[in-house]
Amino acid sequence: MTKIESAHGAGGKIMQRLLEEVVIPSFSHRKIGEIGLDEMDDGATFHTAEANLIVCTDAHTIHPVFFPGGDLGILTACGTVNDLAVMGAKPVAMTNTVIIEEGVEINTLRTILKSLNSIIEPLGVAMIAGDTKVMPPGTLDGIIMSTTGIGVPYLDHPIADSGAKPGDDIIFSGPIGDHGTSLLAHREGLKFETDLTSDVAPLWEPIRDCLDVGGVNAIKDPTRGGTAATLNEIASKSGLEFELQEELLPVRSAVQSLCSVLGLDPLHMSCEGTVVMTTDSDKTEDLLGALAKHKTTKDAQVVGKVHKGKARVIMKTTIGGRKIIQVPYGEPIPRVC
Repeated sequence: MTKIESAHGAGGKIMQRLLEEVVIPSFSHRKIGEIGLDEMDDGATFHTAEANLIVCTDAHTIHPVFFPGGDLGILTACGTVNDLAVMGAKPVAMTNTVIIEEGVEINTLRTILKSLNSIIEPLGVAMIAGDTKVMPPGTLDGIIMSTTGIGVPYLDHPIADSGAKPGDDIIFSGPIGDHGTSLLAHREGLKFETDLTSDVAPLWEPIRDCLDVGGVNAIKDPTRGGTAATLNEIASKSGLEFELQEELLPVRSAVQSLCSVLGLDPLHMSCEGTVVMTTDSDKTEDLLGALAKHKTTKDAQVVGKVHKGKARVIMKTTIGGRKIIQVPYGEPIPRVC
């Protein structure tokens, strides 16, 4: 493969190969703290004599920019806040680059920016810098935003993807697959008795409450590549086996129905307001209680266990079998975030 394809940005195996073989080796100096580019985490630690920070960067290119449950501005804010939060960082500031195609309505831009602010203002996150560029018609599809998030560690250490431990419980903070499935249904005009909406939401406050409880060893939000990619990434970096119970997976009936009709797997569909956690088993009940206090995470539940063994994700099926959960090749639905 000699040319970039859409799958190269989709969070699956082909994207991981591009990062490992092309992007990361292109830079010789890749960290100035505990976590850097090589770890391929949600962000990086930044240590200087004056400050201890966590930074992340992300680009958002969803189509359409307005979708059930949110818009590009809400997605941009939540994506950045959540990348910091899953590393145990309190979000404090953000920068935003906006690239706009000529011909986009100014009111569209205004609405999206107000949406972004509606998420970060209650969290006390400042928009401290940015840039705006305009491209000729036909050279860009609407609007793209690229953000950098800046946070401070809430504890005395960051939360890394590699932190899972044998004996940990695996928690999903809510139903999976809502975002990718709702985007697909919206684009294709598919109708269900229950309207599908994105789960997009900022998760710093429930994660903060979990950090106060303690016992959280790894956290990650399953965006591109879905929950399957996220679980495999934590399992691989931690060198452990993750075992899921199929009957415990929280999947809305509409999500399951659409995936079944189209031959898709809810584990491969992206989320934007859900996290995967591995937690000390003696803290699990207290953590579920902390999550239950928040609307976005009130349906959190344990779905499996972490064991010593080969680094992989397996699932005990409802008929008593066991199957390996693979990393998807690419995102089944392009341009979801």
